[in-house]
Amino acid sequence: MAEPRIVITYCIQCRWLLRASWMAQELLTTFSREIGELTLRTGTGGVFTIEVGDEVIWDRAVDGGFPDIAELKRLVRDRVAPGRNLGHIDVAARSASQ
Repeated sequence: MAEPRIVITYCIQCRWLLRASWMAQELLTTFSREIGELTLRTGTGGVFTIEVGDEVIWDRAVDGGFPDIAELKRLVRDRVAPGRNLGHIDVAARSASQ
């Protein structure tokens, strides 16, 4: 089975390269063994989407803004390593939901 592919599409007109590359670095650091490929794709018109395989897990236009990095890591984890504990990120999420 091929490792999952993540694509972050960002708007070059809005100059969101720094945000996209920071999120890519965070995901590659956290999921170094689970991610097979991570691509930064340029776009225009305010686009900022994150896809895992064929599924869009974040769309700025639909989801309203940008994901918090902890939320993004949980979204990716649920698709590439569902049994994995994210440590303090999971603890903080559990505390916030109670």
